[in-house]
Amino acid sequence: MTITHIRRALEQALLHNGAMPHTLYVHELEELIDELTVSMIMDHDAFIFAVTENNNAVAMILIEQSGTIFINADARARLRTLWPKGYAQNMKKLIPVFARQIQRNEIPINGVKFINTEEV
Repeated sequence: MTITHIRRALEQALLHNGAMPHTLYVHELEELIDELTVSMIMDHDAFIFAVTENNNAVAMILIEQSGTIFINADARARLRTLWPKGYAQNMKKLIPVFARQIQRNEIPINGVKFINTEEV
């Protein structure tokens, strides 16, 4: 799969509410839950998310510090809630990076921290 094809699949799923099959989540992301949770805790992230693409299908997982796990469309919706003004802009920047990682058979994993701007 070319980077362009992967990028288009990611754009469809992440920016245009495309379908996200549960089977792809089970096949490629479900086994990462413990590893993602440990990484999030060790890095003091507010949440962590990962995406994958396979044959134009996209899956996503998002885990919060509370241990709540969001899968596929629920993960996308939760990320939109967590990034209310920046979701689309952030995804437009991240999708090309995700596509290159996926093309190299890597799963893009992103820990996110929140900065209290009142203290800065």
